[in-house]
Amino acid sequence: MYDLTGFQRDLLYVIGGLDEPHGLAIKEELEKYYEKEIHHGRLYPNLDTLVDKGLVEKGTRDRRTNFYTVTRRGQRELEDRRQWEDQYVEELVE
Repeated sequence: MYDLTGFQRDLLYVIGGLDEPHGLAIKEELEKYYEKEIHHGRLYPNLDTLVDKGLVEKGTRDRRTNFYTVTRRGQRELEDRRQWEDQYVEELVE
């Protein structure tokens, strides 16, 4: 996970927290968090990067809609990241 950008990590967290989200649902969640518009030209290439790295799988819901799920490897990466974060901030967020 160390080689992901912050945006890619945020994508992974959002995908992991939603049930097979499609691109628009992911985009909307990130726009709430970032409080600004996320353009397709930023979103989809970064989703493809997560797929290429084996952290996310892309499926097809219909001819126009893809959905995304976190792979086992992606889940392990998220768990490892949370453990790493907790060693530094656990006491701050209690």
